[in-house]
Amino acid sequence: MTVDPGHTATWQFARTPAGLRGARRVTRHKLACWGLADQSDVVELLVSELVGNAMEHTRGTIHLTLSMEDGLLRCEVEDDDPELPRMRHAGPEDETGRGLRLVDALSCCWGGDHTAHGKVVWFEVPASAPAEEPVAAMMPAIAAVSAELS
Repeated sequence: MTVDPGHTATWQFARTPAGLRGARRVTRHKLACWGLADQSDVVELLVSELVGNAMEHTRGTIHLTLSMEDGLLRCEVEDDDPELPRMRHAGPEDETGRGLRLVDALSCCWGGDHTAHGKVVWFEVPASAPAEEPVAAMMPAIAAVSAELS
């Protein structure tokens, strides 16, 4: 499936459960508009992780940007907390600390950069429909992360 290059969309969300649901909803909708509905499961999961992290660590508004260029879909989440995220080792009983491992496993690259007012955390995935079923395509990466945490 081909996708027209050069698309960008940005939204703002408050630090509320409704904001997190809204981020997932607009991501799913925008991917469908761009012909990438088959990638929605993975991208929604990763957007949910980054937006959820931002909601936990910031006090202000959260900005979500999706863009598509040169065959890559990029997601950026910007907030006013200057501390960049880092992958942590989560023990079997820990309730947090696994999300960035999923981002690392399911995206082709990710990172974070300081901004004038905080930071932006981003990931990229290929902007093409996968040949496999989306959930089936995630299973090896999820199994690898799960094995690391055991």
